[in-house]
Amino acid sequence: MKPAGVSVITVIILALLILSSGCTGPASPAGPVPLEKPVFVNATTNETLVAFVHEAVAYAKIHGKDAALAEFSNPEGSFVRGELYIFAYDFASTTLAHPFSPEKIGINRMNEPDAFGNLYAQGFIDAINKGDGFVWFYYKNPAHNDSIEKKLGYVAKVDDDWWLGSGVYYGPAEPVIPPIQKSPSTTQEIKDFVDSAVAYAQENGKDAALAMFNDP
Repeated sequence: MKPAGVSVITVIILALLILSSGCTGPASPAGPVPLEKPVFVNATTNETLVAFVHEAVAYAKIHGKDAALAEFSNPEGSFVRGELYIFAYDFASTTLAHPFSPEKIGINRMNEPDAFGNLYAQGFIDAINKGDGFVWFYYKNPAHNDSIEKKLGYVAKVDDDWWLGSGVYYGPAEPVIPPIQKSPSTTQEIKDFVDSAVAYAQENGKDAALAMFNDP
């Protein structure tokens, strides 16, 4: 009978161990899985941008210049898709179509700078002369209350008279801080500046020194 008694005790011990480990109850819920920080991806890829412009070029060749320019200038037209829209220029940099800046149509913009002084139209022409290409510039975003944003443009020619382009916005433009005239900044520079002013006053007199110091 002893072996049987040992067997029962062994079973009881095993049962207690199983209960204490919680194996007989429902599995406890796993802790929250941390979410990965989303990686910013621009809404429009470069491939989509290029395909959009080439689609517009094909449209112009099929439907003709006048019909195409009317369609490209229509803010409710088929070539306004989210942040993407088509603009058209001739090779003198005169605007032929623009859905959000109709006041610019007929205006030559060769020497028109962007918000930071870049002659972006010249950049377009340089790219077009190579067949097509990308150009960085700064332009107002109609989707963000016309705020100035950095933009990557892609341009391609329709024929030897005119070309089309579009662009992708890359967020607010970073302001360019112009260089300022250097002034004393370190403690030693300030001390030297004051010492030289005192020496000048002692050598040339109060009136002459004040006149010199007040001269901008």
